[in-house]
Amino acid sequence: GESPVLGDVDDGLVLELKTGSMFRARRGAGTSFVIAGESRSPAPSAATGLDGAFWTYGLRGRPTMPSAIVLEELIDRTGVSSGTFDLGSAAFGMTRVATGQLDAYVDHGQRLIDDLPQTRELFERIAGGAVLNNSPYDVAAALLICTESGCTVTDAGGRPLEGRALVGSGPDEQLSTLAAGTPELHAQILQALDRGIDRLRAAMHQGRGSARPIG
Repeated sequence: GESPVLGDVDDGLVLELKTGSMFRARRGAGTSFVIAGESRSPAPSAATGLDGAFWTYGLRGRPTMPSAIVLEELIDRTGVSSGTFDLGSAAFGMTRVATGQLDAYVDHGQRLIDDLPQTRELFERIAGGAVLNNSPYDVAAALLICTESGCTVTDAGGRPLEGRALVGSGPDEQLSTLAAGTPELHAQILQALDRGIDRLRAAMHQGRGSARPIG
């Protein structure tokens, strides 16, 4: 069609050039993984809570102080008994949710702009006038791989991604992402993000959460 969406993707492939590991999915037909030369089946984590969870987030191009306020609860809950990482790749992080090596992938960036449009200035300040959140091509294949593996995937506000534009990399096409091995963990992370957005909204109203007051 003239306006394809992420839900139109029927075949997704993520190939790691360094290792040769391959993650592939066909809609309605499941997945096939080849890792270290061996065929593997998807094995998402069975974790249902944040205690002991290992997860990754995206920080490149996202303003640090607002991000810290939004992610504070998640990071603090997992800072001792488990761990959190910025791995720098949506495709890498999401495929590791499908293998069970990570419990969740969280990219909050676009939700900041969606819920608090005044934060866009902070993104543009970092990237020389651009906004560097996930584009559809960052998540298109990994979304199908995670979905066919049985993971729960939405944007960081809990909305389906399948109806989002497949083509384009401008501010209007960029999206947030939340992928988890179980719906229970997904729900807990989403609730924590909701509370984080509320904290950031209050902080910005008081003139905090950025290098200078906004609003």
